[in-house]
Amino acid sequence: MSCQTGLAPLLLSVAELIRQLLEAQILRRMDTGRLTPDQIEQAGASLQAIEAQILRVCEVLEIDPEELNLDLGDFGKLLPQRGTYYPDCPAPQASVLELLDRLVTTGVVLDGEVDLGLAQLDLIKLKLRLVLTTDAD
Repeated sequence: MSCQTGLAPLLLSVAELIRQLLEAQILRRMDTGRLTPDQIEQAGASLQAIEAQILRVCEVLEIDPEELNLDLGDFGKLLPQRGTYYPDCPAPQASVLELLDRLVTTGVVLDGEVDLGLAQLDLIKLKLRLVLTTDAD
């Protein structure tokens, strides 16, 4: 029995997206020599531990890990095919991960408003400002 719908696969997809985004940022810092060998080892071990936890939860919930790569229609896939993405080297097929990696690396500010309501009543108004960037060393 596979868990085809529900919140768990979506949350696991987001967790895997964040894990891969962190991995891309670690690779960028490695390439520029901004990490010590100890930091590289610790980061690698942490990424492996996160991946193992995601796979373990998939196993417990009977979710095929391949199903975490959501098809977002015109936006493409959520994640690149395994082993096809390296920072600043375009993947054969675009993915949301590649877009987020570029946005985080260059930095972006998003402003927005969200109105939440029910039965044609505006009940909650959210004004949001999101600053997305890497830590500038």
